[in-house]
Amino acid sequence: MTLTTPYDVQALRATMEGSLIAGEDPEYDEARRVWNADIDRRPALIARCASSSDVASAVGWAREHAVEIAVRGGAHSMSGASSVDGGLVIDLSAMRSVIVDPVAKRARVGGGALLGDLDAACQAHGLAVPAGMISHTGVGGLTLGGGMGWLTRKAGLTIDNLLSAEIVLADGHIQRTSDQEHPELFWALRGGGGNFGVVTEFEFQLLEVGPIVDFGLFFWSLDQGTQLLRFFTDLMATLPRDLNIVFAALNAPPAPFVPERYHFQPGYALLLTGFGGTEQHAAVAARIRAFEPPLFEMVNPMPYLAVQQLLDEPNAWGHFNYEKSTYLTDLSDDAVDVITDHVPRKASPMSVTLIYRLDEAYCDVAENDTAFGGKRTPQYSVFIIAVAPDKQSLGPDREWARSFWEALQPAALGAGSYVNSMAEYDNELLRATYGTDKLARLARIKSEYDPDNFFHRNINIKPAESRGTI
Repeated sequence: MTLTTPYDVQALRATMEGSLIAGEDPEYDEARRVWNADIDRRPALIARCASSSDVASAVGWAREHAVEIAVRGGAHSMSGASSVDGGLVIDLSAMRSVIVDPVAKRARVGGGALLGDLDAACQAHGLAVPAGMISHTGVGGLTLGGGMGWLTRKAGLTIDNLLSAEIVLADGHIQRTSDQEHPELFWALRGGGGNFGVVTEFEFQLLEVGPIVDFGLFFWSLDQGTQLLRFFTDLMATLPRDLNIVFAALNAPPAPFVPERYHFQPGYALLLTGFGGTEQHAAVAARIRAFEPPLFEMVNPMPYLAVQQLLDEPNAWGHFNYEKSTYLTDLSDDAVDVITDHVPRKASPMSVTLIYRLDEAYCDVAENDTAFGGKRTPQYSVFIIAVAPDKQSLGPDREWARSFWEALQPAALGAGSYVNSMAEYDNELLRATYGTDKLARLARIKSEYDPDNFFHRNINIKPAESRGTI
């Protein structure tokens, strides 16, 4: 099926260096495809921008013609915010440059770059930006919502390492912003999502990482869940910031290091990453084994780039996905009971639960220094991710994720959710996530830079004039 656009697009095409793709073009179906296969939208046009000027032209054209827009970077939006039926997709995927200054330890990164692009360019100099854990994720969407991963305990969120940004505003103006230039806008970009414009370039502070780091995966059966969660809590309380552990409930992969009898078996794993030396990592690995010998393990020095790609395959394009997340102050007995009760209920072997510990460098940044939707006190972030090979199979695990999340809310005490994992949201969840004061400040900034809410295909924060409906 082809989709013929009703718009006169010649004026836009004439102003763009990049390409403009319409429904009748042979590359249209591939160009409209996004990471989450559960999202199947048909935009009228896709503006594959080559520069900030192209983005400004696309924004101006869409406003002039009252066309709905979506902004696409890595196309990883769980909610499908990177596409739109019948409107214009502003596609940044051609803007993937990464320029590293190894002396100043800074990088300028195009708005369409993927984490893999950023990691590879920085690792050529033994440097890195704290970011996510899937290399085909877009830098832009990840950064604007916060950005957490292996390096969060050591160096904070991605936004904590952002120095400046170039953004195309709703009026088409191209603006540089930082702590010195339009500081309120810069504050809002660090956690406020895509509400304020299209970010076409990020400038990051880099830190020394790798090129070799230490990694370990340890796996136990489902009946070890309660004891393992309590051990995980005790271990994290003593862990130096150069080490990180992600707790995972998943099915064992059919990997060469996994004995065949455990292939696809559901269970629990600890993923231990070390940035402070092999001896330090080995000492913690020994403590893990002393808790209870795992069914299997894999402990190796690995290139940082390889660690950043470990989760790429189970999160590959073409799967059907849905996600919920919540914050927990601690893993109380009630929370542990909910987790161990719900993990075995999933239907799809592809679905997973991940728990991150947020402390150390994460807490070095003050609560209101950024717009991040989460408190800067030690806590856990729980991700409940439904993954299935087809739409029909996703249904039961979507309901599993929702019921799991609901059951955790008494332990969460209204702490909200991580913005980047919101497949859906409502006003109450936004208030719980940002807090009343931070949400009001974001709404005031929104009213200054996007008073008409032109950029609303996101986790939307309405302008202050509409704050009664926020």
